[in-house]
Amino acid sequence: MSTLSIDTHIDALDAAGTALVEAAAAAGPDAEVTTCADWQVRDLLRHMTKVHRWAAATVAGGLTSPHRPGEDTELDGDDLVAYVREGHAHLVDVLRKAPADLECWTFAPAPSPLAFWARRQAHETIVHRADAASALGPLRAPDLVTPELATDGIDELLSVFHSRDRSRVRVDQPRTLRVRTTDTGGVRTVRLSEQAPRIEASADGPADCEMSGPADRLYLMLWNRLPQEAVTVSGDASLARLWRDKSAL
Repeated sequence: MSTLSIDTHIDALDAAGTALVEAAAAAGPDAEVTTCADWQVRDLLRHMTKVHRWAAATVAGGLTSPHRPGEDTELDGDDLVAYVREGHAHLVDVLRKAPADLECWTFAPAPSPLAFWARRQAHETIVHRADAASALGPLRAPDLVTPELATDGIDELLSVFHSRDRSRVRVDQPRTLRVRTTDTGGVRTVRLSEQAPRIEASADGPADCEMSGPADRLYLMLWNRLPQEAVTVSGDASLARLWRDKSAL
């Protein structure tokens, strides 16, 4: 569960979306997104605005059941950049104006639907901001996410996404993977088996493999935006490779 406030997440969404659009505009629609195979900047922007508009519709409409995102826009160039900027600003505005007792659909437990969507869209946008930045050159983690947000995002990735049945990070025999942020003191123990991983907010017991490093680098590595060489891997490196090969969402 997040220790950060809803306002902190909305502020992060606001800043990351603005930076994403600026980087994408600077790179140009034909530029390769090196962190996402086969994507050009236009593909990233079309994905991003579809997600932002889908989330905004869920919150603004108080939708209590899932609905499909709209089709990709065919806009391109400056028109696409403007459309993405508009969709991002609308989502930020919807979240800022949403009531604390908002009722709408979510796809994972959270203290409230508003808390869920603010957090989810913040991290969705931070990660894709990194994608936009990759079109301009090598990523510098400190420029992309603060240690506090990165630690929060690691928790969301593990506790929300990889505790679900959809996670493909599985092994035939029980193993333990530990994830540790060296600057914020965050620790998560990932119990691996033939079932979905079980996530524990502790460092109890031995681990077969540990991946550790500054929160910003560990966050981007776990989202497969930085190579595993960006952090320290100790113990059985096959579990780190398992993460690299099977953790994509």
